Order: sequence, then structure tokens, then C-alpha cells
Amino acid sequence: MTEPTTTQKWKTQKDGFQESLQYLKGRKEGIIKSLLTPWTRFNDATTNGIEWNSFTLIGGRSGVGKTAIKDQIIREAFILNKGEIFRVLEFSFEMLQRVTAIREYSSHVGKSYKYLCSAKGELSEEDLQKCYEYAKLRVKYPIDVVEDPVTVVEFIETIEAYMKHHLNNGKYTNTIITLDHSLLIKKGTSESPMIMLSKLGEAITGLKRRYPIAFIILSQLNRNIEEPKRNEDRKYGNYVVGSDIMGSDALLQHADTVVGLNRPGAQRIHFYGPDGFIIENDRVLAMHFLKCRNGDNRISFFNADWEKMTLMEIDAPPTTSRK
Repeated sequence: MTEPTTTQKWKTQKDGFQESLQYLKGRKEGIIKSLLTPWTRFNDATTNGIEWNSFTLIGGRSGVGKTAIKDQIIREAFILNKGEIFRVLEFSFEMLQRVTAIREYSSHVGKSYKYLCSAKGELSEEDLQKCYEYAKLRVKYPIDVVEDPVTVVEFIETIEAYMKHHLNNGKYTNTIITLDHSLLIKKGTSESPMIMLSKLGEAITGLKRRYPIAFIILSQLNRNIEEPKRNEDRKYGNYVVGSDIMGSDALLQHADTVVGLNRPGAQRIHFYGPDGFIIENDRVLAMHFLKCRNGDNRISFFNADWEKMTLMEIDAPPTTSRK
């Protein structure tokens, strides 16, 4: 009788324990590190930042600051993680790289996007020169961009080709991969958005297991977040929950960290959630850590400086008792 030729797909429990101990030893000795983000509370909620071989999902309404968070992580990554070798590959289908670059200049120069575009003919030569100098520094960083929308299959093929292209002495290079945002992946013929998102989640899980990748994927929220009753003061419905994430069933199960971002002031919520956090203006953002596979669930608050495209951590706002 001919023996089966199926490739063995299992490994022993011993292999898993050996790998885990090597990982713990590397973490203890500082050889293996997470990717630090610009925010202490974000790092604290996770494993001191974003681990490699992981998938972080950030969901929020349009205009709430998802892209600003992603951009700030990338913008500051090479400064905060000095000595670490990694690359960045961005799938940017919603915003032209020209726009992204000008947003970076805005953060660096401390002037608005509108001012830098000389909407009223006011951009000074001094500030333009600052943009030139900043660009000279930024282009030294290994960041690449995919602007043409792709299908899930093309997403996989592009990443596999990229990882192989940047092999270093037979070892894959740590890579941050961003996608802005999930629904902009092209659907196949007669393929529903939910089926596409399910395939995307499976693809990300397969890729993060094979390569040292930290995925940061942005997602919209479902329409029910906009229901009037959810925007009434002091309601639990003010909070973003897992089911609000577009394609939640398809993506949440694959994600290691899930963040729901909200901007209560933009919805005219003055007392946020059952705790009644006092929201003074529409620059206050609430970041709900909905799933932290290796960390802690919590709410963190930020103040958004939209002129500089920068988010700064703040203490939780004071609360008011229900009257």
C-alpha cells in the first residue's frame, strides 16, 4: 500500500514551548521589542506598543481622526524606535500621498493645511523652506506606498513580493503595513463587502503568521452609531462597541487589538457615557480599547490639534453625577 504523501501540518507541543521561551528571553534581554507608539497609555494598554506578527484594527466615523492616528504612528515610529530595523508599506487608497505629505508638513511647521496650500496666498518663504528641509529628512526613511486599489488576492501577492524583495541575509525585515481603509479593497465579481472583509481578515491572519508584520488597518463604523438615541447624554450607547466596527464579525476575530475611536463633541454629546465624562469641545477624542488580546481593555482620551494633525494624550475628563 502506498504511503500518503500529504505534507505534515502539525508540530509538537514541545516546539511551541521552546518558541515561547525564546521569545520571553528575547523580550527580557531587550532583543525583541514591541513598536512604541507616541502615546504612553496606548503602549500601556498593549504589550508596551504594537507587537510584530500582529493585527491592530482602528474603527471610527469619518472625520474622527483614524488617519491622523495612523499617520502619527508612522511619522514618529523611526524616532521613537531608534536602533530598530523596520520598513513601512502603506496601502493608501483614500488619500493621495501628496495630501499625506502636506499633513506631515502641517504637523512639523505647526500651521494648518489650508495655510500651507496658500489658500489665501499667505504661505511664507520661511515656512516653505521648513517643508523642504523636513522632506529631505523624511525621504531617508524606508516607507513605500501602494496607491492603486487591489483585491484581496492582489493584497496578498503584493505583500509577499514586498517581503521577499526586502529579505536581508535570508531573514525577513520587520514591516509595518497599513491599510486606509478596509472597504476600499476591491471586491471580486458578485462578491459582497462582508465576504471581501472575511477574506481580508483571513489573509491578514495568514500573512502575520508567516512574516514579521505589524498590520494597522482602518475601518469605518456601521450606520447605527449615528442613531439619535446613541447621541443622548450619559447613555452607554455613546460608547463605541465591537459590533459597531464595519464587518465586525469578519475582522474582529482576526485582530489582536481593536480600537474604537469617537469624537463626542462632534455629535454634541456633553456628558459622555454612563460616567458622564464632561466633554468641553469637539477636539476631545475617546479611544476605546475593545479588544487587547495581550493587554487591557480601557478608555483613553486625547486632545486633537487638527492644525498640526497631532493627537496628544490627556487625563480622563472629570465626570458629573446623573441628576
